[in-house]
Amino acid sequence: MNDRFSGQLDLSCLFGPAAAPLLIKSLALRGDHVAQDDDAVCAVIGSPTFGESTATATAPAAGIASELLKAWRENGVELASRIHGAYAFAIVDARRECVFLAVDRFALQTLCYRVDEQTLAFSDRADCVQGGGDELDPQAIFDYLYFHMIPAPRTIFKGVRRLPAANALLVDRQGVHEIRHWPLRFDEHHRQPFEASRDAFRKLIREGVSDEIVGHQRVGAFLSGGTDSSTVVGMLCDVTGQAAPAYSIGFAADGYDEMEYARLAAKHFGCQHHEYYVTPADLLASIPAVAQHHDQPFGNSSALPAYYCAKMAAADGCSKILAGDGGDELFGGNSRYATQRLFEFYQSLPEALRQHIEPLCSDDSVLRRIPGLKQATGYVRHSRIPMPDRLQSFNLIMQLDPAKVLSAEFLAQVDLGEPTKHMQATWSECRAPSLINRMLAYDWRYTLADSDLPKVRGAAEMAGLAVGYPLLTDRLTDFSMTLPTNWKLRRFKLRWFFKEALRGYLPDKIITKSKKGFGLPFGVWATRDPALRKLAEDSLHSLATRGIVRPDFVQRLVREHLPDHPGYYGEMVWILMMLEQWLRGHEVRRAAG
Repeated sequence: MNDRFSGQLDLSCLFGPAAAPLLIKSLALRGDHVAQDDDAVCAVIGSPTFGESTATATAPAAGIASELLKAWRENGVELASRIHGAYAFAIVDARRECVFLAVDRFALQTLCYRVDEQTLAFSDRADCVQGGGDELDPQAIFDYLYFHMIPAPRTIFKGVRRLPAANALLVDRQGVHEIRHWPLRFDEHHRQPFEASRDAFRKLIREGVSDEIVGHQRVGAFLSGGTDSSTVVGMLCDVTGQAAPAYSIGFAADGYDEMEYARLAAKHFGCQHHEYYVTPADLLASIPAVAQHHDQPFGNSSALPAYYCAKMAAADGCSKILAGDGGDELFGGNSRYATQRLFEFYQSLPEALRQHIEPLCSDDSVLRRIPGLKQATGYVRHSRIPMPDRLQSFNLIMQLDPAKVLSAEFLAQVDLGEPTKHMQATWSECRAPSLINRMLAYDWRYTLADSDLPKVRGAAEMAGLAVGYPLLTDRLTDFSMTLPTNWKLRRFKLRWFFKEALRGYLPDKIITKSKKGFGLPFGVWATRDPALRKLAEDSLHSLATRGIVRPDFVQRLVREHLPDHPGYYGEMVWILMMLEQWLRGHEVRRAAG
């Protein structure tokens, strides 16, 4: 059982005649900070703050939980909308006969729970929720194969849910209520001179870095050589007045290595630069451990190089590492934003014109057999797909055909349309008029909260480090939501404001580069390294015996598809391998009790 943040509560005691002090005394509630009074108890992880003050984050251990309890008395369920920072907390209030759980805007801290008529159990890990790990959810497995992670609120375990980012849960006599405490409101009419915005932007980043290093003797930073990580490293040097430690990962594979840019940033800011080149042998040694560290299957392949980066920082004496996540998703830096703007141009054509064009682009159209025109018809066909469905038009498992990948028995247990419904519901949460802001809000859920942040958090945890995200502070997020839309995506130029505001601070070569991050050349290596290939093949053949994937698909994948197109099919091999490795670890944990 997780001893960091967890709890279990007999709801019959909460809603029954038991005296409040007896209920509170009987609770098994754990967290970084815990406080209680006569009829309520609060457990917290992370460092929530109130208003603009950072005093809460540096308060004595009992102080944070005590302040939350006090604020709960004053604000009730409005509490979560009034606090900031990275946090997950649980409040059990016997006087009000309720339990209130909440996580921060981006789920920097996580909270999973199981609730029925008699019991509420929760933890920051899905596999540590008491009574929740007995049965796996086939739909969650399909969602994993679709997204390469399992989006909240579903988890791999039937009956265990994960609170989505910016959400709270209230359990009372009226039932179980999920509440979004941070509405997605973009101000698309705000105007401010560029110079003032630039100065405010730089100040907010500097403040974010300053807040993250409080209480730590040695803090380092990931450095990929992109604008985000380079900015964080530069500000860390500025704030500390010292040559900050920076950690970079390289790959000896064509098209994957960005160490040149990391070295450029390190030299520019005068960092203590540490480099490590991940090898196929590293993958072989660490794939099972990385897969099994996560509380459910997780297929983001950057998790492994991020782990080696964090290991380097821990060995160098750091107690915390800063990550640059958030710059792309707050300020418009992902290439798909420009791509989708191109497709949206078709929607602006008069409907009468589109009615004449579209029949010419059908499957049996002669135009589709003419080079050049085939691409034009493809553009029309793709543009007709509404958002957000269009974002997954080339989804890997759907392109391969689920019926050819998955067993008939497994398919009978899942809804192939469930991921689309999930995406549409997420898309509908944001009412911003512009395409760019709606895509940003969408990515805050799928790219950040459910993928990139668990990747970085897991890597840091495995290395024994705390992690901070200076580009995801609430103040910087609020600032980004007031920027003009054409400052994020100017025609087809990605995150125009971010880059212009840092011009003169970052080297020009870094500002103009296209970012790759810690992408892993797994497919290429799996075709060249016999031991790595064997690990992959053994994992996939074992997975086929579980009745999830078809044995004939596994045979074709490893013998034909992977050697012919390692970059493309390597991704499918990776996510299937990581699923099997996680399942093995789960079975070992269950057997151990």
